[in-house]
Amino acid sequence: MVTRVLIADDSEFMRNLLREILEGEFQIVGEAENGVEAVNMYEEHGPDLVMMDIVMPIRDGIEATTEIMEEDPGATVIMCTSVGQEEKMKAAIKAGAEGYITKPFQKPNVLDAIGSAV
Repeated sequence: MVTRVLIADDSEFMRNLLREILEGEFQIVGEAENGVEAVNMYEEHGPDLVMMDIVMPIRDGIEATTEIMEEDPGATVIMCTSVGQEEKMKAAIKAGAEGYITKPFQKPNVLDAIGSAV
């Protein structure tokens, strides 16, 4: 069975990059530009995995992750972060994220993080 992935990042460049890395091995079910869209798309598509940026407008990735985990405690979320956001990473893990990858993304790191999360 193919793992269904939701990508949430306010940067179109980062969404495209993640899509390129994941396409072929995973099914991309949606792309969200902010935390509100991410939560709505999660409810709509029920993906197996969410690649969630921490810093997004309207609702950040930590708030969105918290909301998703309240709705679905079995959800799998991997946070995407820039280097130097250790405090936010701790908050994200506390919110229920399974792991994280740092930008700029590299395919082996992304696939390793997914492999250990799902």
